[in-house]
Amino acid sequence: MTSGDILHMRRAIALAARGLGGTSPNPVVGCVILDPSGEVAGEGFHAYTGGPHAEVVALREAGERARGGTAYVTLEPCNHTGRTGPCSGALLEAGVARVVVAVSDPNPKAAGGAAVLRRQGVVVDEGVLAAEAEEGNAAWLTSVRAGRPYVTWKFAATVDGRSAAEDGTSQWITSPEARADVHRLRAESDAVVAGIGTVLADDPRLTVRLTAGLTAGVPAPSRAAPVLRVVVDSGARTPAAARVLDGEAPTLVAVAEDAAVPAHLSPHAVRLPRVPGGIDLRALLAELHGRQVVSVLIEGGPTLAGAFLREGLVDRVVGYLAPALLGAGAAALGPAGVSTITEIHRLEFAEVTPVGPDLKLVLRPKSPVSSNPVPPSPVSSSPVSSTPGSPAPVPSESSGPQSPKES
Repeated sequence: MTSGDILHMRRAIALAARGLGGTSPNPVVGCVILDPSGEVAGEGFHAYTGGPHAEVVALREAGERARGGTAYVTLEPCNHTGRTGPCSGALLEAGVARVVVAVSDPNPKAAGGAAVLRRQGVVVDEGVLAAEAEEGNAAWLTSVRAGRPYVTWKFAATVDGRSAAEDGTSQWITSPEARADVHRLRAESDAVVAGIGTVLADDPRLTVRLTAGLTAGVPAPSRAAPVLRVVVDSGARTPAAARVLDGEAPTLVAVAEDAAVPAHLSPHAVRLPRVPGGIDLRALLAELHGRQVVSVLIEGGPTLAGAFLREGLVDRVVGYLAPALLGAGAAALGPAGVSTITEIHRLEFAEVTPVGPDLKLVLRPKSPVSSNPVPPSPVSSSPVSSTPGSPAPVPSESSGPQSPKES
């Protein structure tokens, strides 16, 4: 691996990130093509589902300059014909002499491109900046490897960990800049999940709004479909007038299999196994995986976040800390299965970034999260369905003060 390999692969990884939010349920991929003299001849990334793959975009830009050159690709070129042809074939047809790959494709339907290229005499080097490329494609890789969506828990709090004042008020703890960044985070996700307590207390919309307060010059994620809104509501208590049912975006209400579902919820409801304390979280993730949801954003409230964390189902934590103190009020996180210090959930910082006057923290579990595949769940044939799963309960939801969110 040369310094040039690192430089060009890092550029390919940056290109891949431009596709976040637009390619699901497919991966994000970036590609850089060099001509035989080592000059950049073409660049590309996979921008939207069903669109041309990164290699094809870069090869089109490179034209004849690709012949005898080198391709840097963040994910092994596919060997599969779906909506588009195999990228391994496109690279061969273009006459590329060397292909540098960051991550091997774990999807058996598409893998094998590297072997095809080698058999045709192309030099293939794998594993260049693999960790960085995996981080950028973490959601898709988790979906393929673990058979469940990648789960991010987002919270906003004061520096003393309070998400609401003692009287339950929470709007707004963080700045407009932080709230705008949350909408970008939503746009990169396939589903936003909230508990019934949050819905009853704050009546959020849970939609993506990318217009106000965005950082100038930063391109907004381009989604092929609206973000799915998911309400965890074991007792089917979501009111008919709730804004999550306003039709602005699709909504799924996860209810317990024994709950009485009112008529206004029937078109949105999916029945899931009830376990002590609430709904089986693994069954919920299985249902979402069956609906081709690759990434999930947990937004509210603290009880729901604690349940996901307790079950080892949180892959990433994104926190927005305001330079403010409350001293009393609701905590950002509810019970998370920790009764003694030896059971503490240890995290590692991946990013610390100022956002307006606030601080954005991105953390990942120090120990690997649960990677046991959830039971497969096909797309429901009717709005109200039942999905099997191993117990991973959501505790009984409270309608008391909840964690603040961007409505």
